[in-house]
Amino acid sequence: MMALSWQVMATGVFGKRGRSVGPEGEIWRTDLSTLRDVVLDREAMTARLGEYPSLERVWALSLLDRGQQAVSEGRALLTNSTDRFRPLLVLAHAYQRQYQWHEAARMQEDALRLARSPAREALVRYEIGRRLFDEALYRDAAAELEWAHDLYRTTVRERLARVCDQALKRAREVLLTNGIAPNDPSNQTG
Repeated sequence: MMALSWQVMATGVFGKRGRSVGPEGEIWRTDLSTLRDVVLDREAMTARLGEYPSLERVWALSLLDRGQQAVSEGRALLTNSTDRFRPLLVLAHAYQRQYQWHEAARMQEDALRLARSPAREALVRYEIGRRLFDEALYRDAAAELEWAHDLYRTTVRERLARVCDQALKRAREVLLTNGIAPNDPSNQTG
């Protein structure tokens, strides 16, 4: 299970193990080859949009390719929030789904400054790693995912550390497939 941020941020709408579950099973999952969240049942996710709390709603809108609406609602959520940490991450996710890397990175960096705990820092570094992987910056992605993994391991969050480990292994696998050593300083992309 790769949906680490939603597992940590879940407010009860998502079913067991952080996945949104409907009568027929999973509505979404994270594709282990791309590290991207994918919708398995668009109709079910669309039907449940009204049930999702605001954070999950912004995330779901971005998964449903309603990026402008996700960004708009994410910005409103950020503006009206007293704790900006989670809204920054969900807004970063919405930008990332639209391939607006600079905006996503800016939101993630702001969230990183607000982390103030190893577990929160690990969450942000995991999300940064997924963005870098999405940008095909596999070496950098592996470094962030390794950092997140180590932070989770030291905070006794073994299940979350395993999720980071899966993502880290995928990033390293892509590097090796492309004939690039994970620690090769000349590599910036896969």
